[in-house]
Amino acid sequence: MVFFLRTFAGRRWRRTLAYGLPVAVVVAGLVVTGTVAGWGWPGRGATAEADAATADPLWVATTEVVRMDISDARELVGTLGYGAARPVRGSGAGVLTWLPEQGSVIERGEQLYRVDDQPVLLFYGGTPLFRTLDRPNLVGRDVRVVADNLKALGYRIGWQPPVGAAVAVPAAAPAPDPDDAAGPTGGSDAAESSEREVAPTPTGGTVTVRSGDAVLTPELISAIERWQRDRDAPATGVVRAGEVAVLRGKVRVGSVAALPGDSAATDIMSVTPTDKVITVRVEAGEATGMAPDVSVTITLPDGATAPGTVTAVGTVAEESEGPPGQGPTVDVTVVPDDPAVLGGLESAPVRVQFRTELREQVLAVPVGALLALAEGGYAVQLTDGALVAVEIGLFTRGMVEVTGAGLDAGMTVVTTS
Repeated sequence: MVFFLRTFAGRRWRRTLAYGLPVAVVVAGLVVTGTVAGWGWPGRGATAEADAATADPLWVATTEVVRMDISDARELVGTLGYGAARPVRGSGAGVLTWLPEQGSVIERGEQLYRVDDQPVLLFYGGTPLFRTLDRPNLVGRDVRVVADNLKALGYRIGWQPPVGAAVAVPAAAPAPDPDDAAGPTGGSDAAESSEREVAPTPTGGTVTVRSGDAVLTPELISAIERWQRDRDAPATGVVRAGEVAVLRGKVRVGSVAALPGDSAATDIMSVTPTDKVITVRVEAGEATGMAPDVSVTITLPDGATAPGTVTAVGTVAEESEGPPGQGPTVDVTVVPDDPAVLGGLESAPVRVQFRTELREQVLAVPVGALLALAEGGYAVQLTDGALVAVEIGLFTRGMVEVTGAGLDAGMTVVTTS
């Protein structure tokens, strides 16, 4: 049998004896063994010294005090999916005549759905079209959406007035008299007049271009006409609000709520981003240290782990759907650094480990090197039997942060494991 020496006469400390352990003990990835010469078992009869002289050497496990980074981590359950869904609501009169399938991915300029058998196309942006763009020199963020998307689709939109420029906006033409709408011939001129008909607006004036605005210049109108011809639509140079749906980017169809034949002015579908993300619900008061660009570790359903990054932390706390007593929560969004690790998974529970505190280059020893002192607190034992009182800090993977007078990296201490 091999014994690990655990007590010394006259020392006031407590530690359980380890009996029958192997000589080589692996601690923190290192094989650590040692021997202390001259140690024996006192009190075994009247000839303790003679017994010590003939006894086998006593082996103790030792390890070095190391300097390392230690972090405090917490693991939470998350859900793999495509992130929060948002509804898409149609506008204006008309009947839905075509809808995409669930799971479809729609990109800029592509058909999102059809109304009265006319396509409603997807544009990227933050401002929905809220009026008909039918007159030169209209200024606004909705014009910017049209300009940016046509440019991204490869159309030359020409020069744009700079921020602060004053633009003369023409007055809106009055609505035509219905009796004269057909014109003298009732031909194509009447159709074009009807297409350009708008509600009266304030008369003329000057508008200053603000940040985020664009101007409906003649060059931009020409780009609109070319875009319309390329998709076999009438080249009117006019864009109506209902002709495009403005969303933040390309989308994946999460679900379809409407049916062909329904009114267009309804919730048509819900869409999500196209990239898979992991959503973790965290109590609002416990989200400290969770911020965009923070690194995390993701554990997949098969047990494999992968590095990831926090991309967003919710700012609006919502009532929890968890167990009673859980406070309001915020959503923390995480993505794997390599999306390929998700494979074909579409939805699954995963675990996410967040590092909530980091101590850089502190002294640390294996947890088994700590001695619980009878008078309270902890110490580590040097190989000469001396005890060094220590303050303990963070724990991680079997290691513990320690500080103590005279303690330094490279010193050898006794350990149990």
